[in-house]
Amino acid sequence: MNVMTPIVRDPSQQKFDTTDHLAHAAQQAEDRRYEDFMIIDVDSHHYETGSFKDILQYIEDPVMRDQFKYTKGQTMMLRSTGGFQEMAGRIARYEYRNSEQTVPAGGRHKDITLTLKWMDAMGVDVACLFPTPMLGLGLNPIVEVEVQYARAYNRWLTEHILAHEPRIVSMLYLPMNDPVAALKMVEEFSGRQGVVGFLVTTVRYKPLYNNVYMKLYAALEERGLPLAFHAATNWGDQSMNITNKFIASHALGFTWFNIVHMTNWVVNGIPERFPGLKSIWIESGLAWVPFLMQRLDNEYMMRSSEAPSLKRKPSDYMREMYYTSQPMEMIGNRTMLEETFKMISADTQLVYASDYPHWDMDLPSTIYDLPFLSLQAKKNILGETARKLFKLDTILSPDKKARLKQRVPA
Repeated sequence: MNVMTPIVRDPSQQKFDTTDHLAHAAQQAEDRRYEDFMIIDVDSHHYETGSFKDILQYIEDPVMRDQFKYTKGQTMMLRSTGGFQEMAGRIARYEYRNSEQTVPAGGRHKDITLTLKWMDAMGVDVACLFPTPMLGLGLNPIVEVEVQYARAYNRWLTEHILAHEPRIVSMLYLPMNDPVAALKMVEEFSGRQGVVGFLVTTVRYKPLYNNVYMKLYAALEERGLPLAFHAATNWGDQSMNITNKFIASHALGFTWFNIVHMTNWVVNGIPERFPGLKSIWIESGLAWVPFLMQRLDNEYMMRSSEAPSLKRKPSDYMREMYYTSQPMEMIGNRTMLEETFKMISADTQLVYASDYPHWDMDLPSTIYDLPFLSLQAKKNILGETARKLFKLDTILSPDKKARLKQRVPA
């Protein structure tokens, strides 16, 4: 009896290259002629841990700087996913991206080069870049750790990344455990190149409706800068730690933390108090939004006296907020997805996000291939809505410009 030995590809024996890794995405970009419109990715990531040594130089407190150096950044790491995101190495880019050979142009940072490589492959013209491990920084019990590291990271990001590449922008991390420091962050970094808003990571246990944050929200509204709420999960949360599989913790956690903060945001009347403050809810998918609209409307109609500041139903406020598409629930029920798009006014309120390089990323085709969307709706979701929200000029990547030029008859 002949027993066939399975052939297993060992990525460690190959040189990882982003362009090769995303070859099918690049083919999609050409086949769908993405050069005809601008694509903005509202949620993408880099691993700031690769630049710890440089970032730590910006920590102003000398004692804390030494602590960070001694622990190699572990001072801030409290949130753990147990290494399950990589799926035991099947998501090769997790482990091998750092080994990718790059030739930075003009002395630019490696992260710029790598980011532009995946953007060009996917047809993305502008990407909003976020950190990754520090998304759990809001759980740190030492408030100064969040404040010091957030300011160090924001200084490093704006000076070494955003200032050198107009196609990369960011909504900067706010240390919400210290409302005064968060306000100072807005005052200091607003107006810097590439800063298109500010970010709250929702894996935290501070009530964001507290009056101590009102000056912060007023400052953002005055400057016309959106406030983004980026979800994550915390397996150590009391409600999450009874799940025994990462799939369960991930499925629930990324929606749960945004659900809680959205509920508090609405029923405490923050949208009514700051009608000009635009909010974006990131990386929770879309299925939770109709659910929460219905739940809150139902409760409000029975107990409106407990939300006296509201002048409309909760869903009316939620419909004016912005949502990122990823990870969009492609459940095989197109009717349900289409109805979700209607409920959230997707034509004007939904913005595309890839979440690259994470395991559950979505390509632009996730939106472009939806048959119930008009071409204009696809263009809005993939870029135009975000362009207006962030007040950006129309930008096309060099690759797209080259393809357009080739199409022009001689």
